[in-house]
Amino acid sequence: MNPLVPPGVYAPQEDTDLLVGALSEEPLQPGAAVLDVGTGTGALALAAARRGTRVTAVDVSWRAVCTARVNALLAGLPLRIRRGNLFTPVRGQSFDLILSNPPYVPAPTDGARPRGAARAWDAGGDGRLVLDRICREAPGLLRPGGVLLMVHSALSGPDRTLDHLRAAGLKASVTGRRRIALGPVLRGREGWLRERGLLAADDEKEELVIVRAELPR
Repeated sequence: MNPLVPPGVYAPQEDTDLLVGALSEEPLQPGAAVLDVGTGTGALALAAARRGTRVTAVDVSWRAVCTARVNALLAGLPLRIRRGNLFTPVRGQSFDLILSNPPYVPAPTDGARPRGAARAWDAGGDGRLVLDRICREAPGLLRPGGVLLMVHSALSGPDRTLDHLRAAGLKASVTGRRRIALGPVLRGREGWLRERGLLAADDEKEELVIVRAELPR
């Protein structure tokens, strides 16, 4: 069943699909504790719940939180859904798996944080406004042997993501890639991306990557 997607909530796209595929390859025990941070419609959280896991889903947007609750009800699956900024609602908790499809699109900015629906994709001049925070904070919420699965664009510096996670003591690598046509957001700032050297002059596609990071036992 496709999730309900009201205006103002990020619709599941290629990045969601890529992360769902990575999730399907993770060996999860029934009852494993899973966190979906930046849940949007709840699509990833519901995919994890179908595996018999205990899922907590977090989003900063009230509209997303309400949408995820409705989608969980329609799917008949139990989700614990909280509103808050990234990991704030789950301080002191630990998880076997953390999932994230965070904002990662580089955006022209005057220092102001994105507002409205753009919070789901705009992530500062280098695309790392949220990524760097996840890299700093997620390791402290993983149980020994726990895994972080995150998707983002190659425009946003996967090597920096790996460096940060390895520095935190995790075993990190890029485990999936997919090239897709530029979507409307990137097309709308294509000239700016090329001027910044983030997008090659002849490149008409974006590469998505899956980063998998595991906390050693």
